Amino acid sequence: MTGPLRIGFIPLVDAAALIVAVDKGLTAAEGLDVELVREVSWSNVRDKLNIGLFDAAHLLAPVAIASSLGLGHVKVPIAAPFNLGINGNAITVSPALHAALMEEIDGDRFDPLVTAKALARVVARRRKLGADPLTFGMTFPFSTHNYQLRFWMAAAGVDPDEDVRLVVLPPPYMVDSLANGHVDAFCVGAPWNSIAVDLGIGHILHFVSDILVRAAEKVLAVRQTWADKNPDMVAGLVRAAVKAAAFIEHPENRIEAARILAQPERIGVDAEVIQRTLTGRLKISPDGTFRESGRYLLVGREGAGRPDPVQAAWLYAQMVRWGQTPLTPDGVKTAMAVFRPDLYDAALGSRPPSEAPAAFGAFAGPVFDPDNIRGHLEAFEVGRWKA
Repeated sequence: MTGPLRIGFIPLVDAAALIVAVDKGLTAAEGLDVELVREVSWSNVRDKLNIGLFDAAHLLAPVAIASSLGLGHVKVPIAAPFNLGINGNAITVSPALHAALMEEIDGDRFDPLVTAKALARVVARRRKLGADPLTFGMTFPFSTHNYQLRFWMAAAGVDPDEDVRLVVLPPPYMVDSLANGHVDAFCVGAPWNSIAVDLGIGHILHFVSDILVRAAEKVLAVRQTWADKNPDMVAGLVRAAVKAAAFIEHPENRIEAARILAQPERIGVDAEVIQRTLTGRLKISPDGTFRESGRYLLVGREGAGRPDPVQAAWLYAQMVRWGQTPLTPDGVKTAMAVFRPDLYDAALGSRPPSEAPAAFGAFAGPVFDPDNIRGHLEAFEVGRWKA
């Protein structure tokens, strides 16, 4: 190597395996000299990866797919040999919107269909009063946050393009935007939901695992051409990330892991907030109410690190549903080819698992079948795709 590998990341807890791999010396043990570069926005990370300023990146899974398809930017094929996180997002709402939703709740407030129906009633009431549409923040047009918000609200007939406003905000800016009243709610990864709750300006309405039991979130992304030229480096990065994920998932290590992640040049928030995320026990309201979920964020357990091309197909289906790309056989093939379990298996010298990963567990719609995306899309009333 002539210089360090430059890897971009956004200050989010699902960058944990990458950060711990570097800061605990696991990448160095693989013979890799890595410089982690903290960024603010996903467009910065994408662009620097695509033009070669970054060798690898902590990246939104849908951005890797969009880049490979040439959607919204130049076409640069991306390979994702490691999945940095399953789940980890949450929907946080302002105190005013939380109160309005609770007034309309008819059923279990942790049931996403119940809250989506409550949202539909709030939207209808606001329209009748001539109030401005509610504004929801999400991190990028090609993001799980965008698709998860849409999936949730559309299940109750709320049209995310007609009935509310969806705006793009970098993750670190979500809290200030909620505090300033620029948005009424947002969907973002940890720790920013918890920061809003701790400041008394937000209520966590849903963990994304309420909406989808198992959803690919971020990936370790490299350009396909770089992966082809540097197979040993790719394998070393995967092995280091797998070891880091195992370290993070061990309960005895979570205090140390949180302390590493909390450093100013990494995520830069209080270690106790990060520790809550890693344990899945989060304060969801300013009054101190806590909620616990073993599925809030999976960093390495339950096979989370091994990329699953079916997850890529689901993300592609959301791009089609919301009019970002047409449905084509080549599109499905390209999307699924981004997730590279073969590179993961080669790095570890392991065989593919005998059983397929757990299903998405979506709260609405049919069981997802990557071989019948058209049938999946036809099951939903709200969407922007053309048959």
